[in-house]
Amino acid sequence: MDKQGRTPDGDERQRESRRILDRVAAESESVGASALARAVRHLAASDAPPEDRIEVWGRRIGRTLGLVFAIYLVATLVEHFAR
Repeated sequence: MDKQGRTPDGDERQRESRRILDRVAAESESVGASALARAVRHLAASDAPPEDRIEVWGRRIGRTLGLVFAIYLVATLVEHFAR
């Protein structure tokens, strides 16, 4: 035991716990950031052939309208159940 009353085994467990918490924090940040990045790439129609401008803009408009419609549906559902 040391002056603080911890055993070497306790110190190792504390270091392992800190590593696990740091890894979880890093992974949770990357999951949120990657989900947002994927959503932006999807709405920007980065999967469309870049030489076909009509296809790119058609996908952008369609996906944006789909997002607006989904937000409208969620808002209507929340309003309905809030009564």
